[in-house]
Amino acid sequence: MENQVSVFIMDVSNSSKEDIGNELSDYLKELQISIAYWTQYITTTKVAHRAGDELVVVSNGFASTYILAFYLSRIWKYTDHPPYFGLSFGNIEGNLNNINIETWIHPLMRQARLANDFLKNQQNRMQFHFELAPRKDASGFEVYSREFATLLNTSLSLKQEQINEQTEIQSLVCSLYLMLGQQNKVSEYLGRTKSTISSHMKNGKADVILDTFYNIVDVLNSLEMGPVNDQTEELQLNIRQNINNRLQVYLPKER
Repeated sequence: MENQVSVFIMDVSNSSKEDIGNELSDYLKELQISIAYWTQYITTTKVAHRAGDELVVVSNGFASTYILAFYLSRIWKYTDHPPYFGLSFGNIEGNLNNINIETWIHPLMRQARLANDFLKNQQNRMQFHFELAPRKDASGFEVYSREFATLLNTSLSLKQEQINEQTEIQSLVCSLYLMLGQQNKVSEYLGRTKSTISSHMKNGKADVILDTFYNIVDVLNSLEMGPVNDQTEELQLNIRQNINNRLQVYLPKER
């Protein structure tokens, strides 16, 4: 029986340029635990912390790891050492529960590694990149997997330009709006006027960035064989609730 899963391999930029290797490693261990809480009871997820500054995640659902990656990117603590995510998705034989992620060899892992290496070799590095490969017995979306990857990566490239143009406060407001969902709650949390928050949202193109994220999630959901919108909405709701319970830790007012 085939199951639909997604994969990301995450690395950290400039992790060897400063003496923060142990600190980063401890931070990734914390995020590994967070991912387990975020996905618990919603979607089967395997997480491995490798080689000091690498996280590998495999999860049921085509959109799951992209959702996890995006939320991780918005709460990331070390702004001088941003993470980047090589992603892939497709079908596997058997149950994800039975897979040992430490030893799992599969084309999806290879594609995620290729995507990660693509980002690693970029001079102006994006945060996200998909690699998909057609199978010889391809059916459904896999027949056009390369074309889908091109479309996804084009959207991600445009979104990255907008993210790179955000100031620190615009980025924080965007992340808070993702978590809190209302400008007045962001205003209350930061102690800024609603008009100030609205201005940061507009000038930082927060709505465009978040709409692109939601649209990519919708596209990934549409490629699955059955309805999965409820699962991805539940996953995002659980992530936001967990983050909001420790908002000052994840998104402090002064970073």
